[in-house]
Amino acid sequence: MNKPKQLILPSSLSKDKFIKMFGGIFEHSEWIAEQTWEKGLNFNHDKASGLHSLMVSIFRKANEVSKIEVLKSHPDLAGRLMVNKGLTKESTKEQASAGLDSLNELEQTFFKSLNKSYKQKHQFPFIIAAKGLSSDLILEAFRNRVNNSTDSEFVEACVQVEKIAYLRLIDILK
Repeated sequence: MNKPKQLILPSSLSKDKFIKMFGGIFEHSEWIAEQTWEKGLNFNHDKASGLHSLMVSIFRKANEVSKIEVLKSHPDLAGRLMVNKGLTKESTKEQASAGLDSLNELEQTFFKSLNKSYKQKHQFPFIIAAKGLSSDLILEAFRNRVNNSTDSEFVEACVQVEKIAYLRLIDILK
């Protein structure tokens, strides 16, 4: 028999426990969790939607340099880190859910080429909330977005980062 999952109440956590639990919501950007906790949490932040709203407000108020650093902290899709098992556990799970861990050699080469082209043009990696998408849908989005302007891709990448954060919060607080 499965043990019931313990209810997590973010508003009741110490700063250290909060950062440990939510520091990876925005990839390698613990500063967002730290500033979220410092803003003050209440019962509204004990659900994914409420906590997401507060965390996103911190991200959106950050300067462009900080936002770009958050974007750059995301791994390439189906890239070297995935092959070498160097992704965060969250990214590993998300990419695997989209089948990016089981691409054939030709598909891996295609992703590698798109990753390189995208990063050369935009100076940050292609970001998409992969959870629930197929590798074909991701590849289609990749092909459609690679030639967009950097300004529009910056906006879209930020939207995708926020979506990833929400999906990660749902996983923790379900």
